[in-house]
Amino acid sequence: MEEEEREVNSLSGIFDIRQFLVKILKLWWLFVLVIGIGLCYAYYKNQFIQTIHYASSLISIKDNSNPLFTSNQSLTFNWGGTTDKVTTAIVQFKSRTHAESVVDELQYYINYIKEGEYYNTDAYKQTPFYIYSDSSKAQIYGKFIRIKVIDQEGFELSANFPNSDSTEGFHYGQKKSVAVNIPVGDWKQQFKFGDSIKLPFLNVVIEKRENTIGTGGEWLFNFGNYWNTVNKYKSIAILQKPVGSSILELSLSGGNKQRLIDYINTSSLILERGELQRKNKFAVSTIRYIDSSLVLQEKALEKSEQDMEDFKDKSQMLDAISQNSDFNQRLTDFEIQKRGLQSKLNYYDNLRTYLQNKKDYTLIQAPSVVGIDEGSISEAVTRLILLSEERKKREFAMRSDAPIFREIDRDIDAIKDIIYENIISSKGLINRELNELYSQINKVEAQIKKLPKEQQEYLKIQRQFTIDQNAYNVFKAKRAEAELVKAANVSDIFVIDEAKDTGGSGTRKDSNINYLIALLVGLALPISIAFALTILDNFINSPKDIEKLSKIPLLGVIGKMDHPTNLVVKDKPKSTIAESFRGIRSSLHFIYDQESDYGSRTIMVTSSVSGEGKTFTSINLATVFALSGKRTVLVGMDLRKPKIFDDFEIDNDLGVSNYLVNDCSLNEMVRFAGMENLDIILSGPVPPNPSELIVSKRAEMMIEQLKKDYDYIILDTPPLGLVADALEIAKYADANLYVVRQGYTKKGMLDVVNEKYQRKEIKNLSIIFNHFNAKGTYGYGYGYGYGYGAYGNRYHENGKKISLLSKIRKLFKKG
Repeated sequence: MEEEEREVNSLSGIFDIRQFLVKILKLWWLFVLVIGIGLCYAYYKNQFIQTIHYASSLISIKDNSNPLFTSNQSLTFNWGGTTDKVTTAIVQFKSRTHAESVVDELQYYINYIKEGEYYNTDAYKQTPFYIYSDSSKAQIYGKFIRIKVIDQEGFELSANFPNSDSTEGFHYGQKKSVAVNIPVGDWKQQFKFGDSIKLPFLNVVIEKRENTIGTGGEWLFNFGNYWNTVNKYKSIAILQKPVGSSILELSLSGGNKQRLIDYINTSSLILERGELQRKNKFAVSTIRYIDSSLVLQEKALEKSEQDMEDFKDKSQMLDAISQNSDFNQRLTDFEIQKRGLQSKLNYYDNLRTYLQNKKDYTLIQAPSVVGIDEGSISEAVTRLILLSEERKKREFAMRSDAPIFREIDRDIDAIKDIIYENIISSKGLINRELNELYSQINKVEAQIKKLPKEQQEYLKIQRQFTIDQNAYNVFKAKRAEAELVKAANVSDIFVIDEAKDTGGSGTRKDSNINYLIALLVGLALPISIAFALTILDNFINSPKDIEKLSKIPLLGVIGKMDHPTNLVVKDKPKSTIAESFRGIRSSLHFIYDQESDYGSRTIMVTSSVSGEGKTFTSINLATVFALSGKRTVLVGMDLRKPKIFDDFEIDNDLGVSNYLVNDCSLNEMVRFAGMENLDIILSGPVPPNPSELIVSKRAEMMIEQLKKDYDYIILDTPPLGLVADALEIAKYADANLYVVRQGYTKKGMLDVVNEKYQRKEIKNLSIIFNHFNAKGTYGYGYGYGYGYGAYGNRYHENGKKISLLSKIRKLFKKG
């Protein structure tokens, strides 16, 4: 049980909740100061809280197939299904390329600023003017330019430039930093609305937003960081509503609602436009190919037509020629068939060359353009374009070495091998058809060669004209077909709800949070300081500390009192300090042994170190005994650092040290203290060997003689924790008082006296708690001077703790 109690006391000594509360009470001013400063700062910060606006829109991603698409019109195809389209759209909305397109279109790198009392606000679309930047020219970067509206026609620009003729600029068209020339110092210049401003550092047009605007207003604008702006809008929030559906909600938050609305709507518009362009890419590529072929075919048709007209003008055999038109018609049909087969062969050759030399397969023309209607070729080309398009769109969000690219490349290579095989087999069939066609052409030409030369020439011209006209008509029909397919294409992106200002006022951060934080900091900081001071406090601050640190009984508590000397009891016998010493005097009666030599009592007063009040305690304790009518002598046994003589204003020229070296008699060194029943024996001059003198025979003789002459002998000794003198003197004492001073004696200093007490090297040892400040300690007061609660009642007898009441009962039984 004793070990458990000691352990509990040791742990409780680490953190004293009472001292913690005391320190908190002492830091009340810090609470008030910190909370006051915190609340003021919170009020200041609350002035900078800006309103946050939210804007959102709903779009649908659907697989809108071309209603005019047939298996023979391979000009459009499915791009991977609705699920893949949704994933692609989300990636594109968040891609850097898409954000660049929107920022460029809206010129969001231009910042409009309205100055406020506490902070500047984004004034986009809140100014009476709009700034159009010339993206083909460099602009000054980051520098604020002030614009002041002078009247309905003009405005003034001004800025303060550094003492340098050039500064950093940015070319927003080329997306690179450049140096621009600037004027030096203050610059100011007036312009007209709508005029093109062309300066070395500024190339813009500033238009009025309305026909009539207010005058006198001032704003700031600058050209900001392009890439920061792009990255900012890449963080657009996108949610599928419900999860997994093809409905997307786009949302942004920021300080300017109109800027958010414009970005979301323009972002949807650009993606819708881009999706339609990609969808029409196949048709557009086909139309481009047909247009180039039509140009050549039109020239050939014009030449054939002119040749026929020229021949008609000079020939007289048109009736005879017309009679042989059957031969010519048959040969013309054969020639048209031959040209169609040769076009197919050319397509296959060009397709093979393209596949072998190119990596982007999205520009391949439709096989149907040249009349190829083989399902295997059309499907393979469509699949190849699909994989190529899928690879390109995945490059937005994936690294080039991602496994998916290797998988797509393997599929592309497999399809190319299939196309190569189909080309070989198809060309074989076409070549066989051509050989049969050549045979029939030769038969017809043999019959035509029997006709007159002039007739043969006319038939040749007529045949060429018919062939060219047929080819031209085929290309025109194919072009009309491609245009029809293109016109029928619709974007897969449909805006359900565009972003719109519905009148919401936005949200602000709760300003009470800042006040709450200030309050919490105001409470936490002093509490933390009090906690740290309590943890780091190594001093004894209350009687409870003594209870926790030592088993030595606490005899009494002496309060704190301001007085110029140590003679408090003598000067103020009715003070609380005097009552405290009277309480100690009463408690001492229960500590003495029952029998003593000559009826005298010897009390030794010591401490751990100098300054704890042992001399103060010795003087006033002696005074209390003297006031009670007891013959008392106060002996200064501290031969190393004498102090008593100062308080009694007596010269320390003769004292104990003189007696111990046999330099004077006992009667010669006794001095009158200035009050009845109290004598003083000073320490005398400091000797070179105080320890040897204290253990000498004359020291014992001196004590014995004093016991015969006085009722009480109070010994003021050196500190027990510094020298061994007090330990030698303790054997003469009936009671030993160990003085501990509040806030001065360190907790570790009790280890020495605890050890000596446990070894029983000092008998009848008690502690006096000195300089006690009742206001500074939680739960204690001057009541200790009158009874001291448990402290005045407890002491040890045969190693056991007994009560004062039990001791009194024993005395009565003896009597």
